[in-house]
Amino acid sequence: MPVSRLISRWRATPEVGDNISAWRSEPARPPQLEPLPAELHPALAAALRRRGIHALYSHQADAWRHACRGEHFVVVTGTASGKTLCYNLPVLDRLFNSPESRALYIFPTKALAQDQASALENLVQAAEAAAADPSMIAPELQTRARLTRVPVAVYDGDTPSSARPAIRRNARLIITNPDMLHTGILPHHTAWADFFRSLDYVVIDELHTYRGVFGSHVANVLRRLRRIARFYGASPRFILTSATIANPTGLAERLVEAPVALVDNDGSARGPRHFLIYNPPLVDPDLGLRRSAVQESIHLADDLLAYQVQTIIFGRSRRTVELILTYLRERLQGRPGSPSSGAAPSAAIRGYRSGYLPSQRREIEKGLRQGSVRAVVATNALELGIDIGGLGAAVLVGYPGTIAATWQQAGRAGRGDAAALAVLVATADPLDQFLAHHPDYFFERTPEQALVNPDNLLILLNHLRCAAFELPFQTGDAFGSVPPEQVEEFLEFLRSEQVLHRSGQKYFWMADEYPAQSVSLRSASISNVLLQTEIDDRPYTLGEVDLESAHWMVHPEAVYLHEGQTYIVRDLDLEARVARLEAAETDYYTEPLMETEVQVLEIAHEEQVPGATRAHGDIQVTSTITGFRKRRWYSNELLGQGDLSLPPTHLQTTGYWLGLADSTVDRLREQGLWTNDPNAYGPGWRQIREQVRQRDGYRCQVCGIPENGRQHDVHHKTPFKLFASPEQANQLSNLVTLCPSCHRRVETAVRVRSGLAGLGFVLGHLAPFFLMCDPRDLGVHTDPQSPLTGGRPTVVLYDQVPAGIGFSQRLFELHDELVRRALDLVQDCACTDGCPSCVGPGGENGQGGKRETIAILQALCAGTAGFDG
Repeated sequence: MPVSRLISRWRATPEVGDNISAWRSEPARPPQLEPLPAELHPALAAALRRRGIHALYSHQADAWRHACRGEHFVVVTGTASGKTLCYNLPVLDRLFNSPESRALYIFPTKALAQDQASALENLVQAAEAAAADPSMIAPELQTRARLTRVPVAVYDGDTPSSARPAIRRNARLIITNPDMLHTGILPHHTAWADFFRSLDYVVIDELHTYRGVFGSHVANVLRRLRRIARFYGASPRFILTSATIANPTGLAERLVEAPVALVDNDGSARGPRHFLIYNPPLVDPDLGLRRSAVQESIHLADDLLAYQVQTIIFGRSRRTVELILTYLRERLQGRPGSPSSGAAPSAAIRGYRSGYLPSQRREIEKGLRQGSVRAVVATNALELGIDIGGLGAAVLVGYPGTIAATWQQAGRAGRGDAAALAVLVATADPLDQFLAHHPDYFFERTPEQALVNPDNLLILLNHLRCAAFELPFQTGDAFGSVPPEQVEEFLEFLRSEQVLHRSGQKYFWMADEYPAQSVSLRSASISNVLLQTEIDDRPYTLGEVDLESAHWMVHPEAVYLHEGQTYIVRDLDLEARVARLEAAETDYYTEPLMETEVQVLEIAHEEQVPGATRAHGDIQVTSTITGFRKRRWYSNELLGQGDLSLPPTHLQTTGYWLGLADSTVDRLREQGLWTNDPNAYGPGWRQIREQVRQRDGYRCQVCGIPENGRQHDVHHKTPFKLFASPEQANQLSNLVTLCPSCHRRVETAVRVRSGLAGLGFVLGHLAPFFLMCDPRDLGVHTDPQSPLTGGRPTVVLYDQVPAGIGFSQRLFELHDELVRRALDLVQDCACTDGCPSCVGPGGENGQGGKRETIAILQALCAGTAGFDG
């Protein structure tokens, strides 16, 4: 077998085997089977048998029993385990037996909805054909074999307007996505009255994707769905499916606000599986620099193709996908007897990401199923359950961000009883390096909890607006689990905004606008900035970003990526809510420079822990974008820097913070491991500073600009903290006059990274591992004299969502484990004095903070469970 042969070669090859930090194998697993249910509609049973399905896996049979009892349930089993039948069987059985019955399927993406629609239509047609053919059904079942037709239709943004009225009238099974349900179905429920009146089942696939802001919005969309169904006299049952997460039942019950049974006994068969974690070799041990994960992934994928193993390569960005695709095609072009069997490299190796036309995606999926496409390089667009058959191997270029997503991507490898291989190639990211050095933590850890907060005030108010547009509220109405008295308080607030009118005991929508159109399910913001460019000399809107994000995403001169095209932002008009972009080819990206202040509004919980105080509560974060850096793609080389003048933004949210105890700081000072104290430049500093400025002609020695109303800064070429005394540091030869802008630029190169900054860096990078969130969902702020802790050194991690989603409270609860794992990560890093894989780098000519960060973490871990010193 090709996979087995390649595994043997890799084990024996030091260039590969020496870099494999973990190698886990699982033996083949036989199926656990049960007979097809006797009560299953005969035509549906006949259609299954014609497809070679003569029995159900144990979890499919469990799902059938829950459905027969009228229960809501969630199915949590592995990739390619047959979850689809868990909902298709009870739903189709009901629709075939009941002419009036209707069902609604909700998939997170349009591509997945289209894919599932095709498979569902095939099953329906097979059942209809069986019902019409007496030879396929036993004589004693003929009377039960009659069925009513079940028209299936996809209703999403791509559905032609001309087809929509007929779908609303005729379709009995509607397949859609949360966005279309939110904007295109619920606000127009009167046109769907017959459908809602007979709605028996709602299926929610890929439950684990509904987390954070998106999940909180979807929970409110489902509140609106249940409210409308109840108005028409229906009470649908919910069937949900999910990848493996720690709280599937809790998340499901949070979304549907009712008890949900769990089906997790995976009875599906599978062949032997191998999972490898590959850590690229070090090229500079002192700096902790490793070979590129992209290049190493290309080498591994090249081996897989040479051994005729059909492979999927997952990249974390569109640029990574296109880069790997180009390299692999070039290698395949030059290889004699390539696995493309005479096909052009462009046909044998394909890319798959957002921006591809639906027809291109369907063509690629078909090629994978048929085997003509030997490798596909994809973003997480192929992570979800689109049918591409079972491949031989999956290569993951970098940790996907969650354990659930990792197993989801790895699960793309595996066909029948054949061996399957998944390789996670670690990048330099601290989280990747943590997993590479602690693989047991990955393999043995309970997957993450998916967190939602449907009662986030901004999100809830937005959906109350939408719900009031759809149906009037009456005094005493609840909204999901939000009690009537609280709902009335919110309705009165909306009345004061003059969007609702109260008449007697009812609240009616009175505003002109259509509220759902202005509510994005992926943002908590109610204000957006349009991204405009020109195509053929005509204005064209690329998309939009929320107002809060616009300051750092589309500031003037920012590089912005959209559908693989690079744009430079030429202007940001915050009053008009418009950013003007221009298409450009650049060899760099930009990163914003931000100054942040954090103030406490209310402490929810505070307690003493070893070495510090931990707390969580409500905070206000004031951020100002002061400039930006230009860095070269892939090498991250600093190319330049610019200044910006933008107004500050204010975010009221929730935060978790850690304030170091005075005794901890005193101990670190005694050991020479504390560099956060302000510099004491010595008694003669004022005269020395004046002498240097006079020597330099009161001009910046980098850009030449003279002083104008503000004195220039005097900068230490070698950082002050690296000297034993002020006299040594303040030698005139070590001092130079710089304007504020150039001073900021130079400080970047000679920065001395403190242990406190290192602590913030490692906690900020590690926290998403515990929260099942994107790193951008969390903000990190370090302050040597924080007002949150009475002036003590503090690290704050906060939700990047107004009013918070619940991340901060969860981090407060996970404090002990978070700091222990952070210490493991930093201690195990091979670098000498800090690098991007642990505490972050020092300046190019400066000093890192690894020793200080380790000392701080040891103080925080002392006395915690599981810490042995």
